[in-house]
Amino acid sequence: MKKNMGNADRIVRVLIALVIAALFFTGTISGLLGTVLLVLSIVFLLTSVIGFCPLYAPFGIKTCPASRN
Repeated sequence: MKKNMGNADRIVRVLIALVIAALFFTGTISGLLGTVLLVLSIVFLLTSVIGFCPLYAPFGIKTCPASRN
């Protein structure tokens, strides 16, 4: 997997994931919506760690800087 996420994209995803997790664990969001959002936040964290978003690949989206070869 070639990285397709830049640092800004990764930071935004981590921040969103942390906010969702905080809202879930404080009880602000709950039920099915809370569970779905918590799973989404886990996906955001995982994609941020590896630097690859599978949904970007089919559309050719890359938020990382162009490599100079």
